[in-house]
Amino acid sequence: MLNGLGNLASLMKQATQMQGLMGEMQEKLARIRVSGTAGGGMVQVEVSGQQKILSCTIDESLLKTGDREMIEDLVVAAGNQAMDRSREAAAGEMNQLAGGLDLPGLSDAMSQFTGGGGTPPS
Repeated sequence: MLNGLGNLASLMKQATQMQGLMGEMQEKLARIRVSGTAGGGMVQVEVSGQQKILSCTIDESLLKTGDREMIEDLVVAAGNQAMDRSREAAAGEMNQLAGGLDLPGLSDAMSQFTGGGGTPPS
């Protein structure tokens, strides 16, 4: 019976640690800024570590071409590149914060940032 209480106390402590880590993680992600570019830098998209688009800049000369389809394709390409970089940065931050912690569910939480398995890219 006492062993079960010890396990419960340990689990509660781990849950508290995880909650603190997640709060710290959200703060760090909000400060991360990454960019993606396309068309030789004619389109630039800036994204936060929380995968929110912050800005999109399109070079004036590209707008003057009037090629709507090309502009749309370049915006999508720059946005996707920025999102990929954001996920990589978020996974890196998660890995640094978690360090050597072996908390249940940590691998699943990290997969949300990497878009795959629980191990972030090196």
